[in-house]
Amino acid sequence: MTKIRVLLADDHAVVRDGLHALLLEHRDIDVVALASDGLEAIRLAQEFKPDVAVIDVGMPHVNGIEATRRILKAHPETRVLVLSQYEQKEYVLEAIDAGVAGYLIKRDAGADLADAIRAVAQWGAVLHPLAARTLIDAYMRCERRETGDDLEHLTDREREVLILVAEGYTNQQIAELLHVSPKTVDGHRTNLMAKLDLHNRTDVVKYALKRQLIEL
Repeated sequence: MTKIRVLLADDHAVVRDGLHALLLEHRDIDVVALASDGLEAIRLAQEFKPDVAVIDVGMPHVNGIEATRRILKAHPETRVLVLSQYEQKEYVLEAIDAGVAGYLIKRDAGADLADAIRAVAQWGAVLHPLAARTLIDAYMRCERRETGDDLEHLTDREREVLILVAEGYTNQQIAELLHVSPKTVDGHRTNLMAKLDLHNRTDVVKYALKRQLIEL
C-alpha cells in the first residue's frame, strides 16, 4: 500500500501533536515531518517533498499563506491543506489565491482531516462550508468575463472535463465517468486549460464559478 506522505505545520505543540496522534490511526497516511513555524515548514517541504502539507495560517516568522506560496513555487506537486481557526473571508480568499487545495476550520475538522488529506492527495478539493460560501459569494460578485464566446473554443468533451475538474473529480474518476482512459482525460485537461489560459486547478474552479458552470 502506497502511503500518503504528510507534513504537519502548526505553531501550537498541543495541536500539532494531537493531529499527529490522530493521523497515526490511519495506515494509509504517513506523517513524515512536523513543523512549528512557516520557515520550518518551507524547509521541511523542500527536504521531504510531502504529498500533502497540512498548514496553519497563523504561524510565526512566515505565516501559513506565504509558506504555501513558497512551497508550491518550489514543489507544485505538493498539495496544501489549510487547517485554520480563521473564518474571515480575507484569509479564505488569500489562501485560495495562494493555491491551497483545501481550507478547513480547526474546530470542525476532527475525524474529517484524514478524509480531507486523501481527497486533496487525489487532486480533489476540500472546503469547509463557510469557506465554500465565502468563495462563492466573492466570485459570483465578479463580473463575468467579457470574452463570452471563449467556451466555444472547447470541444463538448473538453467542456465536460472542465466541469468535472472544477467539481473536484480526479482524472481517474473522470475517466470512469466518461468511459475513457486517464491519459485521454489528462489530454483534454491540458488542452482546455491552454485554450482558456488557466494554469492550475484553482484557476479552473474560479473560471467555472464565474461562468456559472458549477455550484459548490
